[in-house]
Amino acid sequence: MIATRTAQLERVTNETNVAVEINLDGQGHSTVETGIGFLNHLWTAFARHSRCDLMVRCEGDLHVDDHHTSEDVALTLGQALDQALGDRRGITRFGQALVPLDEALSRVAIDLSGRPFADVNLGLARETLGSLATENITHALRSFATAARLTLHVDVLKGENDHHRAESAFKGLAVALRQAVSPSGFDDVPSTKETL
Repeated sequence: MIATRTAQLERVTNETNVAVEINLDGQGHSTVETGIGFLNHLWTAFARHSRCDLMVRCEGDLHVDDHHTSEDVALTLGQALDQALGDRRGITRFGQALVPLDEALSRVAIDLSGRPFADVNLGLARETLGSLATENITHALRSFATAARLTLHVDVLKGENDHHRAESAFKGLAVALRQAVSPSGFDDVPSTKETL
């Protein structure tokens, strides 16, 4: 049986003050308060569909722009995920998802490899969704993968509505992660290296 998988982290810089709590074996409950409505929406969808319980609070320099907040929230979430996974013993390790949202369709694949890499292709056409720059959605996914020490491939295969494209990608991330962190039924580290 996998031990309790939770983490609490804070990240305080001159640009942001971020607090995160995560429970990988939760019910999908969340409180996400970043000051950026669409960013809240994306991470709330992530929590619901990954079934991780999530608390995120960020006070950022939104008078500058949305970059530091979106980046530091993703970095702190990624670090919390990494911490909650411990030595990654007993996990499935790989996860994949094909997730539609109306006309949009996203394909996501994850490997909890310990090796940070992200290839993210959202194909967003608008400059912003609400007050969130669309370039920072891609950047947030890459930052999350780096801090979590995982390999992430995200491709939005189609979709006319950028809100749907972005949300589909985050739901795909959630479903793939839920698979990857699920118990494998074996009490080992799923790697020939014996470490992840």
